[in-house]
Amino acid sequence: MPPESPMRRIAMRRAIRSALAALLLLPAPLAAQPAAPEVQLKEWEVPWGAAGRPRDPSVDAQGRVWFVGQEGNYVARLDPATGAFTRIEIDPGTHPHTVNVDRFGDAWYAGNRNGMIGRINGRTGAITRYPMPDSAAKDPHTIAFTRDGHLWFTVQNSNMVGYLDRATGAVTLHRMPTPRSRPYGIVIDRAGRPWFNLFGTNAVGTVDPASGRVREYRLPNERARGRRIALTSDGAVWYVDYTRGFLGRLDPASGAVDEWAMPGGPGALPYAMTVDDADRLWFVETGTQPNRLVGFDPATKAFFARTDVGPAIPNTIRHMVFDPKTRSIWFGSDRGTVGRALVPPARKPVT
Repeated sequence: MPPESPMRRIAMRRAIRSALAALLLLPAPLAAQPAAPEVQLKEWEVPWGAAGRPRDPSVDAQGRVWFVGQEGNYVARLDPATGAFTRIEIDPGTHPHTVNVDRFGDAWYAGNRNGMIGRINGRTGAITRYPMPDSAAKDPHTIAFTRDGHLWFTVQNSNMVGYLDRATGAVTLHRMPTPRSRPYGIVIDRAGRPWFNLFGTNAVGTVDPASGRVREYRLPNERARGRRIALTSDGAVWYVDYTRGFLGRLDPASGAVDEWAMPGGPGALPYAMTVDDADRLWFVETGTQPNRLVGFDPATKAFFARTDVGPAIPNTIRHMVFDPKTRSIWFGSDRGTVGRALVPPARKPVT
């Protein structure tokens, strides 16, 4: 074989260098990504139709799911084990906005158009009515309980937050300092303080139970409009910004606010919201059809588990609750269903 020429050796070296450079420019193999946690959905069709607007569920100690028909003017419950529905008749013109079952088994509902709070005795079914002491308080909205069973509730368009003493039945109303601030969703922290969205302005509010002093925490963006609210075990207050499509976190100690743009963007219209036993936030983007259930993990500051709910027809999911016994999120929908989302446990961090 004839000896290789110097020019050929130079050409081969150049070709090898070019090939190596091309290999270095190739993207590194992607690490295996864990699959998104699976959310299992099931819905029960309410026998009284979508026009009744079933909404705002609450789970009792027996696992039955209570809800209201705001336009149908009823309180009802679903037994998930059998699929049976029970309807409870209430006063005409009540148009209940929400129902919440306390630890004693009584179901409390908000009379959104007749200015009252109603209590359905869990043993006898008897109804006790608590009218508002001020005729200006026309529209009780959403209810939350203190640890000892007393009620805080929002009175949205009347611009008040109320407190009902379970033992005496006395109702105290607190007016909001900002006109038309529209108190909306409400939760109670470990100290017994209510926290609520002020949907008519860019603020989150609270009331000191001892003094009755109302405090507003101003959100940094003037367009922010929080609609539903949740608490995590570290004391942080979380809200969904319906107008801008953001998830927000308020630190009550400093007043600092952090925000994350939602996967659905500015048109996400986040509405229903809850928190699970792993401190993960769940909310529904109602700006898409079908509505979309989304999870957010504060530990990783990442969104996950985007799950479409139902067919792509007009629908709005307005309120949700998490049941730790079954690891289920319950919701009512404008499509005329009561739904359950079984959520997976949080993954353990990789060490």
